[in-house]
Amino acid sequence: MIIILSPAKTLKMEKVLNTNLYTEPLFIREASYLIKELVKYSPPEMERLMKVNSKLAQQNFMRHIMWKEEHDLSNGKQALLAYDGAVYQGISAGELSQQQLSFANDHLRILSGLYGALRPLDLIQPYRLEMGTKLKNRRGDNLYSFWKNKLTTYLKKELEGQNDNILIDLASKEYSSVIDLSKINIKVITPVFKDYKNGTHKVITIYTKRARGLMSRFIIANNIILPSDLKEFNEEGYSYNEHLSSDTEFVFTR
Repeated sequence: MIIILSPAKTLKMEKVLNTNLYTEPLFIREASYLIKELVKYSPPEMERLMKVNSKLAQQNFMRHIMWKEEHDLSNGKQALLAYDGAVYQGISAGELSQQQLSFANDHLRILSGLYGALRPLDLIQPYRLEMGTKLKNRRGDNLYSFWKNKLTTYLKKELEGQNDNILIDLASKEYSSVIDLSKINIKVITPVFKDYKNGTHKVITIYTKRARGLMSRFIIANNIILPSDLKEFNEEGYSYNEHLSSDTEFVFTR
């Protein structure tokens, strides 16, 4: 079983670590190529490309200049500890044990516009590159054309090494759509989180992000490898709603 997550836009790179173990990103050469393309953009061009304000454009312009292909603990941080935001606050990776981090490294993959796919202990350097960015590259006009075949092949191989071919999709559509599921013979289960509001259950984005992190932590903390065990998730008032669920969509309501 493999879980996929989206990255976060914000990072916390200060060195407060609960482990010194790390791994090197699998697609470091591809990331290096993309950085070389990005450094061609001036701050004003970066502002238009990334659809960010001038301050963020300048920050990322400097990040691209400072980025190095060699990753170690002097210039990088483990991905699961570096990403910030609602999903990763839900995971609270800084509180995970060594055994739990090892389990996460085997079963969790973070999809990234720059790094492709990251294991939790893969080091990353400061960056911001969303999968939806229309960055022209040697494979096409956007990052989907750059990553789709490579990441589809990679995940297919990863899942073949597991006890079953099951993908738990906790990523946003922006990121999960980079995987061509028609080319992988797997079962995909998508947990959906809904809150009761105005007489009905609705998906509320900010709550969903945190819930995805809580679900990821639940899987990691309990060494879950059977999809059926996901139904026991009951963090922060959520519970499995059998009436709204299907074989491929597990709905949790509160």
